[in-house]
This record gives sequence, C-alpha cells and structure tokens, in this order.
Amino acid sequence: MNRPLLTALFCSFTLPAFAQDALDMGRERAEAFLAGDIETIWADMTPQMQEGLGSLDDFSAFHQQVSDQLGDETAILDESTTAEDDFEVYTRIGEWSSIDTPIIMQFAFDPDGMIGGFLIQPQPEAAPSTYLDYETKSDLRLPFAGEWHVFWGGRDIADNYHAASSAQRFAYDFVVEEDGQSYSGDPELLESYHCWGREILAPADGQVIAMVNDLPDQPIGETDAENAAGNHVILALAEGEFAFLAHLQQNSIRVQQGQDVSSGDVLGLCGNSGNTSEPHLHFHLQTTPDLMDGEGLPAQFENYEADGQPIARGEPVRGQTVGPAT
Repeated sequence: MNRPLLTALFCSFTLPAFAQDALDMGRERAEAFLAGDIETIWADMTPQMQEGLGSLDDFSAFHQQVSDQLGDETAILDESTTAEDDFEVYTRIGEWSSIDTPIIMQFAFDPDGMIGGFLIQPQPEAAPSTYLDYETKSDLRLPFAGEWHVFWGGRDIADNYHAASSAQRFAYDFVVEEDGQSYSGDPELLESYHCWGREILAPADGQVIAMVNDLPDQPIGETDAENAAGNHVILALAEGEFAFLAHLQQNSIRVQQGQDVSSGDVLGLCGNSGNTSEPHLHFHLQTTPDLMDGEGLPAQFENYEADGQPIARGEPVRGQTVGPAT
C-alpha cells in the first residue's frame, strides 16, 4: 500500500507560562479530530496556527483527506507528552484501518493551552542503528513459559512501531491469544486477558539493577503515560546488555535490586501497569540501564518454537506464536 501524502504544520513562537495538563488536552483534541469535531479544534487554535492552515474550510478538507486515505483509528499504540521550547507536545501513535504503517498525531499546546502546532503523518522510518549486525552475547531464552503471540516484533516499522525509537529499536510486545483473541469474556476486565497474571521469567543469568513494584494496574481504556514502563525489572546481563521487562502486575515482583537471578527464575507476573492499552509483556535489550540514554540491541533467543517450527537461534517477528522448545 502506498503511503498517503499528508500535510502537516508546526508553528513556533513564544508565549507565557503553561497552565493545563497536556496529556488530557491532547486526548481531548485527538478524540475531537477523530470524531470530525473540526470547529471545536479550530476555535482552540492560535491565530498564527489558523493563518497557517488558511481557513476552517481548508482544515475541514484536510480532515476529509485524512479520513479518505487513512480510514479510522482502530487502536492506540502509545501516548506521550514532551516539552519542546515553550510548548507541551502530545504525541499519539495509532493503528488505522486503511494503512499498515502506524500513524503519528501530535498537538502542541502553548502556555495558554491553545493549539500552536498540529501534525498527522505515517510514523517515520526505523531509527538508524549501528547494531544491525549485533549478535546477542547472553544465552537468551524467551521470558515466559507456554505459547505467546508476538503483537509487535521485528526490524521494520510495519512489524514493530517501537523501531522508530533508538532505545527500543528491537523491542517486543507479547500477548497470549486463544482463538485469535487476547481475551475471552468481558474485555473491560483485566482478568479476561489470557496473559494476565502469567509468570514472567528471567531471560538469562543476570543481576537486578532496578525495579518498580508499586504502581497500579490501569483499567482498560486508561494509561499512565507519566510512568510509561509501569512496574518493571531491569537486568544487567552480559557486558553492555541490559534487559527491560515492563508492565508487570502491581506488587507481583519477586526479586530485589542487587539480587542475582538465573535464567528462568520468576521475576513477577504479567500485568497492565504503565502506558499500556491491555495486559502484555514489553521486552527489549539496550546498551545502558537508562531508558532515556541508550541504544537498542537485537535480542536473539535460543531454542524456541515459532508457529510450531523449532528455532535454534532467532528473532521472533510480529504475528508469530512463540514458546520455549518442547
């Protein structure tokens, strides 16, 4: 499928101190845009922003172009806020019905809470990496027992929206599926999800260098963008290899900082804490223990099965069902 050609505008200028939460404002404006409530968004734009877009009719035509080319948003993959100059920027990454590539939607809010920037476009290409040929030093096993589904995984954006991030360049999101679904029963209940409460295992011998255990699990439909990893464990494995296992269940972590662990030891239980839309396990390797200052590393697992086929050493890819070799 060809990428749509979408226009984007990001105005920048100086205004007084910021006053309202960007995450809530961003969600509200994003939902309004998706619902076609263009007049409300237009009224919230700065004069400079309106001048740059032309007119309300021009903005309405742009909204129609987005709808025609991208379809409807079908899932929220990630939400975050960042400070850029005098703006608070809300970024939302989602799946849309008419394109395989994840879509970025951004609103930039000035200190008065007015929209001073807006962008919607396909997610950029995968981040450049000097580790494309890297061979994992640790003897990695899958960090769970039984069969799990690779929801996001691979080296291309289409397979793995994490690939746009340098630190999470080769990250994975795993869920458990039965009959093609990650849950059964009421999708509003966390316990309806098949991976909820399953044991998360140490992927290799290592040492716990950081962990968080007390954050609440988010109800379905809510996220905690301020604590994106939620309850998590960071392990030091081989030299220069650090493993991140995130979104664990509140008060389920069974290890302590400084503790040595062996491959297969139980670290905690799969949960829904942090910036997550449903229970799942996030896993990735990187060069440092600091999520904001590191580069992602390929994670080559050993002795597992993918869609029923034995794999001696490999990297799972989105859509596969994987589990330790039997």
